[in-house]
Amino acid sequence: MTESLEYSALLRLIDERSAVFRSAVAAAPSLDAPVPSCPAWTLFDLVQHLGTGQRWWAAIVAAGPAEAPPAKDAAEAPRELEALLAWYAESNEQLLSALREAGPERECWTWWAAGVSPANAWGVARRRVHEVLVHTYDAQLAAGAVQPMPADIAIDGVAEFLDTCNSTPAAWPHEAATIHYHATEGRSWLLTLDGTGAWPAPLTDDAAPASAAATGTAEQLLLVVWGRLTLSDLTIEGDQQVFERLIAWEPEE
Repeated sequence: MTESLEYSALLRLIDERSAVFRSAVAAAPSLDAPVPSCPAWTLFDLVQHLGTGQRWWAAIVAAGPAEAPPAKDAAEAPRELEALLAWYAESNEQLLSALREAGPERECWTWWAAGVSPANAWGVARRRVHEVLVHTYDAQLAAGAVQPMPADIAIDGVAEFLDTCNSTPAAWPHEAATIHYHATEGRSWLLTLDGTGAWPAPLTDDAAPASAAATGTAEQLLLVVWGRLTLSDLTIEGDQQVFERLIAWEPEE
């Protein structure tokens, strides 16, 4: 179900969204500011998490095909704002350099290899776009100045989450169900849940009736599936328990 974003566009978005992330961090009152959407984290923790993630995925992409990922860098980021922002910018450039060197088709270890999203540099780039997008929301929330997400990126973010996080051959442990997601911008998706696993696809006119359906802006849908908003922020039709079970599900493959 993967979208058709070009690799070059993904790299550009990683760079652009990271610049917005750094601006949000710089605008916050303090690196000790709490991040409401990430309980027990300060803004410093958020920056360190995202920067360490960029460095780790850079190493993963550079390593190519592997049975397991390399160890994460255990070094702590600098705690002074200017140095921290420079460290994050360097972390981001490490990822972009690794992705440029690899090209979109290079295979690598990913934790989503059994699902729909490809286990290659293109799949990593797409995942990191949305990791930065959502953590930028977190940083803006901590700074008290949340800005709207670009709708086209949020739309792909919903599709990417379904491809990556809600795509698995692990058997659904409940009664088979179909979920429809509707973005008010005009895009829709479905997710089937049954004994073969969880499988996303574009929603077509001849799709089976939904067990449950959720409608909201693409940004609202994205923030709900990422756990930043709740189901109460969407319009829910059908059996809400299906959504609740999906949110609680931790499949073992």
